[in-house]
Amino acid sequence: MEFSSKLLENAVYEMSQLPGIGKRTALRLVLYLLKQPEAQTENLSSALSKLRNEVNFCKNCHNISDTELCEICANPKRDASLICVVEDIRDVMAIENTSQYRGLYHVLGGKISPMEGVGPQDLNIVSLVEKVKEGEIKELIFALSSTMEGDTTNFYIYKQLEGVDVKTSTIARGISVGDELEYADEVTLGRSILNRVPFESSIKAN
Repeated sequence: MEFSSKLLENAVYEMSQLPGIGKRTALRLVLYLLKQPEAQTENLSSALSKLRNEVNFCKNCHNISDTELCEICANPKRDASLICVVEDIRDVMAIENTSQYRGLYHVLGGKISPMEGVGPQDLNIVSLVEKVKEGEIKELIFALSSTMEGDTTNFYIYKQLEGVDVKTSTIARGISVGDELEYADEVTLGRSILNRVPFESSIKAN
């Protein structure tokens, strides 16, 4: 792709680094921004800069937050004895949209994936295990996507909690095997949370 401007080429290159954005789509987006009022582009640039420099991660659940403690963890009406283990903030948003869950979350920040060089030490697993061992948590709900990586991560955490007095469950398989949580419709996801099954049963089923 030939560019008449180095500035345009650099902008397209940076835009194309985003997931799912090829060079042609990046060019279309950059040209669109170039046609908009200068203030709109500056607002976008400012929002991204503030996000990168000022964003916090909740000290309790590792969710993205504007404050030290996210709104969910700070809400006294939430059930702090119930923890839903998810991959990232997209899954938190998907489950919250169902309005069927009133516990707290623990965001792992990914899934164990040897193929991608992601091991247990790269995820927020140690803090989860320590939290459960404190004895205040009554149930852990594994809500990772039903992929090989998701199942591997669930099982690893389960093994780390052997001998600890905590109930472990997993969302019902209303979510198709291989599906990501964020793409599930709210009704299906809500029912999967409500109809969760003991994690031991899911191991036997596999």
